Amino acid sequence: MADGHLAIDKIAGVAGEFIATPTLPMGGEPADPKMPLQNRVTPFGEIVAVPQRGTLMGNRGIIHDPATRSLLRRRWATKAWIACRCDYKGVRRAVMATKSWTELFFLDEATALAAGHRPCFLCRRDAAQAFRAAWAAGHGDPPPLASQMDAVLHAERLQAGAKRIHALTNGIADLPDGAMIAAGDQAFVMVAGRPLLWTAGGYRPVRAPHDIDGLITPPAILATLRVGYRSMLHPSATIALQAYE
Repeated sequence: MADGHLAIDKIAGVAGEFIATPTLPMGGEPADPKMPLQNRVTPFGEIVAVPQRGTLMGNRGIIHDPATRSLLRRRWATKAWIACRCDYKGVRRAVMATKSWTELFFLDEATALAAGHRPCFLCRRDAAQAFRAAWAAGHGDPPPLASQMDAVLHAERLQAGAKRIHALTNGIADLPDGAMIAAGDQAFVMVAGRPLLWTAGGYRPVRAPHDIDGLITPPAILATLRVGYRSMLHPSATIALQAYE
């Protein structure tokens, strides 16, 4: 396939990966510096336009118009929602400028996982292999194909076309590092049993929210975190956690 987004990766029986990740200014490349592109993903899976930059890139297929560099009405074109590196073998491309997969950006991996993206088997192969091994251990199943994980995640991340919030079965202090919870329109990442408020620019220390709506991170991904998959956190999480000491 010319664009490569849904090219098949035959290595180790993995399917559904794109074949090139560009080196990009993190967070996107706006046509007008005063008007950032709508390509930043929140933990709720929403795609917003903010000036802050991200540490990971990803995609959900082609969901933009290259003529205007703006999003189409749809928010995904494939079940393979991937989280990738912002640099890969020195490849560069203009963001949202061609009719190829739409470049999306995340604060960190915990944000990408909460939104329902998984590690890419090409540019983040070590992380993807560790994720798949944790998936198998957490579910008690053989290592799955990428397409099998995508099918499960697609059902868990969406409900009636919107972000699905899952019920919590235990207290938030029992959640593994990197899991995210929702309280109203706010998202919190759990680190060392503490909730840190998610913002587009990083995490902030806060008091634990009283009214928690549920779990943002899909349960299948939560299972990988519980058995030891370590999601990459933005450096601000370490700084915010020190405020509790």
